[in-house]
Amino acid sequence: MGRQFRICVFVVGLFSIVQAQLSVAQNHRANIVILATGGTIAGAAATGTQAAYTSGAVTIDAMLDAVPGLKDLAHITGEQISNVGSQDMTVEIMLSLTHRINTLLSQNDVDGIVVTHGTDTMEETAYFLNLVVKSEKPVVLVGSMRPSTAVSADGPLNLFNAVGVAADPNSAGRGVLVVMNEWIHGAHSLTKTSTTAVQTFMSPLRGLVGIANYGKNDYYSSPSWKHTTNSEFDVGNVTQLPRVDILYAYVDMPGDLINAAVGSGAKGIVIAGVGNGNMNKTSRDAAAKAAQKGVVIVRSSRVITGTVGRNVEINDDEMNFLASDELNPQKARILLMLALLKPRTTAEIQKLFYIY
Repeated sequence: MGRQFRICVFVVGLFSIVQAQLSVAQNHRANIVILATGGTIAGAAATGTQAAYTSGAVTIDAMLDAVPGLKDLAHITGEQISNVGSQDMTVEIMLSLTHRINTLLSQNDVDGIVVTHGTDTMEETAYFLNLVVKSEKPVVLVGSMRPSTAVSADGPLNLFNAVGVAADPNSAGRGVLVVMNEWIHGAHSLTKTSTTAVQTFMSPLRGLVGIANYGKNDYYSSPSWKHTTNSEFDVGNVTQLPRVDILYAYVDMPGDLINAAVGSGAKGIVIAGVGNGNMNKTSRDAAAKAAQKGVVIVRSSRVITGTVGRNVEINDDEMNFLASDELNPQKARILLMLALLKPRTTAEIQKLFYIY
């Protein structure tokens, strides 16, 4: 009886230790806030096998309930910032999102942020946040290519992996990240490459930051450009950004499109040029006249990969143009809007395209 009693005491004690360890582990789970903005990940369709759907039809609470095991990864709370398709994303929403993220990450009881977002403009919001978030804590954007009601919806696993990335201490200091289809991208480099494919996001020039696999992550690199706490951009007191337009270059492009943008109040124009950011003589002359009036002209490219080099096919020094380097037109616009928040020379703005 004495030996059986001692074994019983030992088992009870061991069970108590395990329970205590589990309790400690649960108490040390990261505190993650999910900020919902809408998009396909919150979309719904009449059936599970149709292409048409309504974006932003599902609330954050419903999304969280649809992901088994999500709350085992971290302590989760959710907030609805907006509920729009990403085609209707606005600078106003992006600024509100930024202010909320910076407020939350300044708190000791918040370890990371996940933003649910539509894929169409996700790279723009991600890059914007990469430049204006003031914390090294993880900020992760996530979306889906199929609505929540679809057969084989990709949103639930994407969200699960995004929370896993946001809760991972190794994610800190890498800037804003995007998690889609098990791939971890840096905000500077990713772009959407397919209208419908699940594997739509690529980082064609710099490659992936890492892989997210059912809440466990394997990192390959850390983006080297300035971001977040090293960024000079601060929108804490900003309510709107200067107007910057994007114009797409093509055969026989007329100069009056550039003139119209200037006449409508554009402070900057990004040309999605052909090849290495080139444009025909008519539009080039119109752009040069706009630059003489103080409108900042940035040459980017409609080509999906490659860089736009300064003074390669166009004499940027002579015409007072800028080259976008690695930034595609939509990201070049984001950077230029922020750059124009204060007076800068053309040379100073050009430097920003090399370091951000």
